Amino acid sequence: MKILVVDDERSICRVMKEILEYEGYEVLLAENGKQALGFINENTNIDLVFCDIKMSGMDGIEVLEKSQEINCDLPFVMISGHADIETAVECIKKGAYDFLEKPLDLNRILIAVRNATDKTTLLKETKKLRKKIFKTSDIIGDSPTIKKIKEMIDRVAQTEARVLITGSNGTGKELVARWLHEKSLRASAPFIEVNCAAIPSELIESELFGHEKGSFTSAIKQHKGKFEQAEGGTIFLDEIGDMSLSAQAKVLRVLQENKISRVGGDKSIDVNVRIFAATNKNLHEEIANGNFREDLYHRLSVIIMHVPPLSERTEDIPLLTNHFIDLICTEQNLPKPEIEKEAIAELQQLPWTGNVREFRNVIERLIILCNKKVTANDVKIFAMPLT
Repeated sequence: MKILVVDDERSICRVMKEILEYEGYEVLLAENGKQALGFINENTNIDLVFCDIKMSGMDGIEVLEKSQEINCDLPFVMISGHADIETAVECIKKGAYDFLEKPLDLNRILIAVRNATDKTTLLKETKKLRKKIFKTSDIIGDSPTIKKIKEMIDRVAQTEARVLITGSNGTGKELVARWLHEKSLRASAPFIEVNCAAIPSELIESELFGHEKGSFTSAIKQHKGKFEQAEGGTIFLDEIGDMSLSAQAKVLRVLQENKISRVGGDKSIDVNVRIFAATNKNLHEEIANGNFREDLYHRLSVIIMHVPPLSERTEDIPLLTNHFIDLICTEQNLPKPEIEKEAIAELQQLPWTGNVREFRNVIERLIILCNKKVTANDVKIFAMPLT
């Protein structure tokens, strides 16, 4: 573990170095804020910073603030010989992990190091877990249509363009949206999903834009909507074809002005979000029938990505089969069955009206109900997709 000590009193630096090195830590010393920021900028593996508040030139709080622009996860322990409650509170508000008073106590130093180490370890493990979870939800397939989708994701993700994702239920529209976000410049910010079909029409505006206390009977406190929750990141409006016309008008305003108003409020709130939308409906038909606003469609459809049904990419079924067998057996701690080529060929003949979502369920059923080997006859017996 590498620790940076920042203090313009050389005696403090020397004592801290001796204490920490005795405990087995690697220690860097900086006599001023500029030197400290140089270390932080050059050494991405620094795990903890002890920083004096009162230093000539750049003070400790300024070092803290500037360092967060370089590495927002780096824990800071602020130290001061002129401590008071207001100073301590200000440090914590600015993002400091802990606050110590001079003269420094040996036990207090080591406790601060241990606690900060626990925090750093937790953050690293959380990031690893997030990457692992996302990796298990890859877009599986080598068919021409899937390759084209992957190429479009790589090209479109780095822009700020809005994307309309079309396709039948179960094809993986949400997965495409998540990959677009994950590969975008907003990847570290929130990805907020809204299923427009699952929210009653009378609640959709409150869900999207929030509401003020007392704006309706059950509004007992102020509520931030999905657009505010997605600030700086991405909002995914799934099944947008089911959104009411009144809600569509307000979404259109957000696209035009980047502002929202909470239900029951008259204040405009600036929002910075990127919008992805998805639908299983033919929006041109919905526009013709008066169910969807044409101006909203044109605002959303800067980029249109169509996710094909599984029946149009049956060459991906062998890859999908192996992927879901590995995934399901790992999740449920089950032995992996052998699957015959004839069984895969039989899977390729099925209509898959529920697409990849249905396919996963069938593979799970076959793993559970079959013996060590899955045969073509097993597929005929247990698959039974709806037609």
